[in-house]
Amino acid sequence: MHKNVNYLICNEEDDLWGLTVTTVGHQEIKSNEKYPPLSHPSGYFFNVEKGRILNEFQLLYITNGNGVFTFGNNKQSELISEGKMFFLMPGVWHTYQPLENSGWKEYWIGFKGTIIEKIVSEGFFLNRPPVFNIGFNERIIDLYMKAIEIANEERAGYQQALAGIVMHILGLMYYRDKTRGFENEDLISKINKAKVIMRESVYKNIFAEDIAKMLNISYSGFRRAFKEFTGTSPSKYMMELKLNEAKLHLSTSAQSVKNISYSLNFENPEYFSVFFKKRTGITPVEYRNAVEVKA
Repeated sequence: MHKNVNYLICNEEDDLWGLTVTTVGHQEIKSNEKYPPLSHPSGYFFNVEKGRILNEFQLLYITNGNGVFTFGNNKQSELISEGKMFFLMPGVWHTYQPLENSGWKEYWIGFKGTIIEKIVSEGFFLNRPPVFNIGFNERIIDLYMKAIEIANEERAGYQQALAGIVMHILGLMYYRDKTRGFENEDLISKINKAKVIMRESVYKNIFAEDIAKMLNISYSGFRRAFKEFTGTSPSKYMMELKLNEAKLHLSTSAQSVKNISYSLNFENPEYFSVFFKKRTGITPVEYRNAVEVKA
């Protein structure tokens, strides 16, 4: 399995889907082998000394070997080792290559469309180096191999199937990178326990400081670890749980908004209504009416 390369075409109907794949493949570069291989077409071949600028997005995953990735106007460089994925964006200068005495195995998939443009415009994957330390992940390799298989067949609807694989890889990359630093099993266990305590205390007036004491951990350490692991603070996580419970009561019971707010330990019904509208865009009464109409 030295090389498998696909350069794909899409039609107007594929473009309407919002995400199309332009290339997918994998290759193994031997130690001291010329890079990139001459088999690349002119649109993708590049001189590693001069670099290149693409008009599409690409995800490259290195599963063996070491190299260097350089990018941006400042020509910032990062060492690449197995388990790292770099995210190439359109319009950004870059170059990369394996170390001569190392070689590497690489998987890539190129894509473009309004869906990925929207995700990036919302701030995801921006204001950070485009290198993601996701470790060796067999599931991601399987996704690349499945994409190569689908691309080789080129059956009707294959672009839509490939678009789904791209989103799956992106999501796993984001998730794995976000949680990569959590190797402390004891801390992970405490965070998971904290989430259980919050769920079981959704009708109580419990605070993050209380949970930290229950877990025998400092509040500052607990808050920092919880936010890094879940992406949100303990207090916001608790409020989201209360919001979900409120939605459940509004859609399945005849309880008044006042009783629901008090049962969930909000300060008062007015504050509950303001909080609910801020999070959902509508008032609790409007939410209940909308659910009843759909039913």
